[in-house]
Amino acid sequence: MYLDTLKSTGDFLTITRDNEFELAPSQFTLDNGTEVKVIDTGVIQFTPACETQKDFVFSSAVHGNETAPIEICDELIQHIITGKLELKQRVLFIYGNPKSINIGQRFVDENLNRLFNGAHENKTDNPEQVRAANLENYVREFFTSVEAGRYRAHYDLHTAIRGSKNEKFAVYPFLHGKPWKKSQLQFLLSCGVNTVLMMRAAATTFSYFSSKQFDADAFTVELGQVKPFGENNMASFEATKNTLSALISQKEVEYKEFDAKDFELFTVHRTINRTCEAFSFPFPDSAVNFTGFAKGELLATDGDTEIFAEVEGEAIIFPNAKVALGQRALLTVIPMEVNENFV
Repeated sequence: MYLDTLKSTGDFLTITRDNEFELAPSQFTLDNGTEVKVIDTGVIQFTPACETQKDFVFSSAVHGNETAPIEICDELIQHIITGKLELKQRVLFIYGNPKSINIGQRFVDENLNRLFNGAHENKTDNPEQVRAANLENYVREFFTSVEAGRYRAHYDLHTAIRGSKNEKFAVYPFLHGKPWKKSQLQFLLSCGVNTVLMMRAAATTFSYFSSKQFDADAFTVELGQVKPFGENNMASFEATKNTLSALISQKEVEYKEFDAKDFELFTVHRTINRTCEAFSFPFPDSAVNFTGFAKGELLATDGDTEIFAEVEGEAIIFPNAKVALGQRALLTVIPMEVNENFV
């Protein structure tokens, strides 16, 4: 039984990797009164004995080769179970795609981060689609099993395929007319993230699911570039780890006073989907996120269609010419300022 190992080491990641597809649910209580609930492989919930007001979801490994966030969450989980970190808030940790961790790939059959908010429905039941449905249910149960009106947040931690002019950045899901929050920008800055991309449309990402369905403060947080286990400079993630730790071990977290000059904000200009087998970019694989293009420069070729930059400085985000047909191959963004839509 895995519980003895988990209790003694806190090494939930190894247990998850040893049980790619399922893990028998179980629960136990730490010496400090925190209830530990293993829900499934890669899904573990902590409820402290004290009264709480906030519910946090920290997810990683939605793409299995994005190892730095996995290592951050691994350390936090171990510190909670071994008593080094005592909780003041509820938290649900999720390793999204255990099999893809083991094979060191972004996904197995299908990009898991394109299958949330119902996108897994009415499709063949490959493992990622089954997992997306299950993860939605686990988040739903976590947020709705306690009294209404509590604070909710979901931070989905990633690293990007490409490098970036701005090493760390976050994607703020579309809020359907609700204002963006300065307090969430302050949280991101405390994590070492000062670049934020404001989405303008609904999505099928994990963070959008929690934002839309449960009114949670949610982000996809990109913490650098993809690297294999053991090759991450974990010192560069210290601010992120310390901030996440503070969120769950303190009643309130104090942030630096808000200053709009601390942030570099972008809004999506357009989404470019791959519609043809013959799809390519004119720029090299070494081109980094937030590279800007002059108006009229070629951005992509989709079959016989050439796609050009429409505005001066139009910049690229998440270029991937190998996505499945019909999926997003590129976002382009333009700068924006803090305005009246921030509270």
